[in-house]
Amino acid sequence: MDIRHQIDASKMSSYQWLIIAVATFLNALDGYDVLAMAFTATSVTEEFGLSGSQLGWLLSAGLIGMAVGSLVLGPLADRYGRRTILVVALVVNALGLFLSSTADSALALGAWRVLTGLGVGGILASATVLTSEYASARRRGMAVSIFTAGYGVGATLGGMGATQLIPAFGWRSVFLTGGVLTLLAIGLVLAALPESVDYLRTRRPAGAPEQLNRIARRIRLSGEVELGPAPVTTGKQPGSVATLLSPRYRTATLLLWISFFVIMFGFYFANSWTPRLLVESGMTEQQGIVGGLMLTMGGTFGSLLYGVLTTRWDERLTLMAFTVLSALTLVLFITTTSVPALAFSSGVVVGMLINGCIAGLYTVAPMTYEPGIRTTGVGWGIGVGRAGAILAPIAVGALLDAGWTPTRLYLGVAVVVALAAVALFWLRPYREAAGDPSAARRSEPSPAG
Repeated sequence: MDIRHQIDASKMSSYQWLIIAVATFLNALDGYDVLAMAFTATSVTEEFGLSGSQLGWLLSAGLIGMAVGSLVLGPLADRYGRRTILVVALVVNALGLFLSSTADSALALGAWRVLTGLGVGGILASATVLTSEYASARRRGMAVSIFTAGYGVGATLGGMGATQLIPAFGWRSVFLTGGVLTLLAIGLVLAALPESVDYLRTRRPAGAPEQLNRIARRIRLSGEVELGPAPVTTGKQPGSVATLLSPRYRTATLLLWISFFVIMFGFYFANSWTPRLLVESGMTEQQGIVGGLMLTMGGTFGSLLYGVLTTRWDERLTLMAFTVLSALTLVLFITTTSVPALAFSSGVVVGMLINGCIAGLYTVAPMTYEPGIRTTGVGWGIGVGRAGAILAPIAVGALLDAGWTPTRLYLGVAVVVALAAVALFWLRPYREAAGDPSAARRSEPSPAG
């Protein structure tokens, strides 16, 4: 039995959905972590006497750590095992959160925020790939979308929790709670998550056949797993970043990086600047906050909507449609501020579409690379995307200081987001040799490059 092709073709078992659920919880920790720093910002500023620029760097510290973590830990996951590096990343994340709760200066807090981000970056790269690999071909887009929706759930619950914890126990309790939740996540991963099937098939560590047969029984596949010949690879060491830019993958990698960068740029622009820019456009401060919440509210539903659509249509083409519609609704959103009800309604749609784009990226990225370099490819895609996330608040702030109006800013970001559709048009997924059931659903050739 070829376990890879059986997973692709078979109905998903309850154990596979449990894997998706655990991975979703891990992504919720990312949402909790980002909002934890945002909600503690006022208390931290008061305690340490921070200026606006100092707070800005503190808010960006976690994102910087996430970018580095994705770039560094992603390749290690391909080399030493995705579950193994996932556990390491969770330990690093927990350590960063616990240390953040002890910080006695802004510099110390910034350092621990970078450490926390390192862990989150590794968690995202490994969990994204595990989610994709344990989903069937038909349900892969839906599974990754559920995983992506975890971010919004974690952010919402984390924000609600922070409003209760800070008045009662102080801002440090928010990070302490995050550390405890991460310890819980480590226990869940050790108890419920198996090693990556494709890692075991391609790297073949000691005991790989036994592990694969145990996994097959747990996901209710009949027959003994046959490894057969190793899948064809590029010949370079698994986890090698150079492989991403080899002739075989160069074009696909660059197109994927462009997509990650511009979509993450648009996502963090919308989530970071919307309340302020709505006030600049003439709304009250309260209306600006409501507008920002409308984007967040639509986010979780957008991820799930993308997943539902991919059960019927191609993942890449669906993502292209989401990027074009995101660009259009960004323009509609900012040009309807004179009619708050219309603006808030379009804000929900913006949140749905831009979050759906993130779900799409997490779905398409693992499909772009062969198993031996998959987490490297996903990790570097996320890392490049985080660079766009870091740049967005800085660039928009500079343009606002230079006299750009909110309408002009939204139009500019809409154009940037639309560039992803152009890049995705040329992107093609990786194809293993004959027998891949998912090939029946798509007609794209092998990766360009």
